[in-house]
Amino acid sequence: MIVRQFLQWVRHASPGERAEATSALARAYLHSDLSASDLAAAEGAMIMLLDDPSPLVRGALAHVFASAQKAPPVVVHALAADQPDVAIPVLSRSPLLSDEDLVDLFATAQPDAQVAIASRAMLTSPLAAAIAEVGCAQACLTLLENPDASIAIFSVDRIVDRFGHLSAIREILMDRDDLPMATRQALLAKLSQTLAGFVTARHWLGSEHAEYAAREACEKATVALAADTPYEEISELMRHLRQSGQLTAGMVLRALLSGNVVLFEEALAELTGMPIDRVSAYIHDKHISGFRAIYAKAGLPDAAYPAFREAIAALRDGILVGETGGVSHLKRRMVERVLGACAAERRDDMASLLALLRRFAVEAAREEARMFCDDLVANDQVAYMPHIDEPRLVA
Repeated sequence: MIVRQFLQWVRHASPGERAEATSALARAYLHSDLSASDLAAAEGAMIMLLDDPSPLVRGALAHVFASAQKAPPVVVHALAADQPDVAIPVLSRSPLLSDEDLVDLFATAQPDAQVAIASRAMLTSPLAAAIAEVGCAQACLTLLENPDASIAIFSVDRIVDRFGHLSAIREILMDRDDLPMATRQALLAKLSQTLAGFVTARHWLGSEHAEYAAREACEKATVALAADTPYEEISELMRHLRQSGQLTAGMVLRALLSGNVVLFEEALAELTGMPIDRVSAYIHDKHISGFRAIYAKAGLPDAAYPAFREAIAALRDGILVGETGGVSHLKRRMVERVLGACAAERRDDMASLLALLRRFAVEAAREEARMFCDDLVANDQVAYMPHIDEPRLVA
């Protein structure tokens, strides 16, 4: 009887009045002790209200039913497919929407609606994968910011691939403690590409020069990153670098000239497909012919071989004994020895290699000078630290 009167009245009421009455009817459906027939009539009335031309009316239903477990499923599903202003409360909170429903809705949702779905509590990894694959940048950022979301690493990698050029995405990912080193390196590569595009767009550098500088900066950062990479993640990092086309002769040589033998061995193992123990045995064997064979198998350029050969010889001679600073940067004595040996060969096909080694030599000298000055300043601060008497109690 009450529902019949409501239906007669609602035909002539204003949108605001209809919305207020619709909200009251929805709350009565959830919380009042209605008979089975009244519940059925109320549900029918609300289904009819789904066709109300005013979003105020449909929005009133959405706000009441957004978190309700006992809401009519047909009404909730219809509201979820409505315009964003109506759908967002339901998309962000309704327990009646399954992962399958949400994935289907997400594919065609507008950005605001996608963000609402990405903010859901207890968001599962299949839904996170769908968001990472087709979601807008803001939805992906919301997903990464969602503390209740279960996100598989392949979904994180997909977000990096699509939106790693955006600073907000990079910052929130770099703050994560569980991010694999391969993913961190992918973010470094995205940053390098972004910077290259930035300076090119402003005509500060030519496109070729900017890309070259960005690539070298990325290689330097990658070797530094590898120095902090747990041993069990090194092979995965090398696999990522090879698959992304970044495991170049220049990067491998930089690692070796930085004294990072582990990275060098893992790089050759990845490039040759050989077991790491076998690669290590060839590298450390006193007969250079074994290393020459795996070098060729790795597909590294013949013109660069003398640099690798001399670097290995320097390692065997103990050139790194007494070196400080870890394996995150180029070692000056080693670079200069390799540069001198390669220059002495006077081969025409080594011009590019010599140019690279000269840049390495400048970089290593600057890094050594910086460390030397930092040590001097630190020692001066200790030497000139004023003596402070212990505090005394004064009566």
